Amino acid sequence: QVQLVESGGGLVQAGGSLRLSCAASERTFSSVAMGWFRQAPGKEREFVAAITWNGGNTFYGDSEKGRFIISGDKAKNTVYLRMNSLKPEDTAVYYCAADKTFGSSWFPSSVAEYDYWGQGTQVTVSS
Repeated sequence: QVQLVESGGGLVQAGGSLRLSCAASERTFSSVAMGWFRQAPGKEREFVAAITWNGGNTFYGDSEKGRFIISGDKAKNTVYLRMNSLKPEDTAVYYCAADKTFGSSWFPSSVAEYDYWGQGTQVTVSS
């Protein structure tokens, strides 16, 4: 069973930047898309960004668009999330996810769409 491992989280001041990484544990792992979600205490897990491996199409949540950039290296089964202009509201545990199939319809922003999840990495933004 494949595992996703996130790294790059930490403490940063408002206005600063961080880059998160997520790598699959198996070289033979394949997926059609990967994404990032985040969850703050007492809140539901929310969509941050996603990328499709076939066309490299990217998708972003409303609060992240223009500040965050998702990218990936398909050969390495690795996805990245560069976060710029960070705000205290961005403080959360960030989770990496992988989607095995598109199915008859695709919902990149839906938690239920994804099949594999990482353990999460804490991102804390101070004022």
